[in-house]
Amino acid sequence: MSALPTVTVRIRDALRHGQQRAAELNRTQQLELGEDLFIRIAPGGRQFLLFCLDGEPDRGTAEAVAAALGLRDPQYGWHQGATLRSLTVTEAGAGEALQPE
Repeated sequence: MSALPTVTVRIRDALRHGQQRAAELNRTQQLELGEDLFIRIAPGGRQFLLFCLDGEPDRGTAEAVAAALGLRDPQYGWHQGATLRSLTVTEAGAGEALQPE
């Protein structure tokens, strides 16, 4: 049994692909951005949340992701779930704030 080949992609390309799938499929897309950093891009692709399994994401990372996704006038906030605190980012006028599944 052979191992599948490893493919390297730029993070910006992976984010934009996830954003495009969220818009086309009208479904949340989740990507692992780092060892302990995840993003969920909401249906429509104009809002997302960042979360860590151990700790909290930082606003600087959220700002960089919002820029990579081309969000205009992003609004930042926090959502406290049962076990995780997530940083939410919504493009102004994009609708209701994203809630974790």
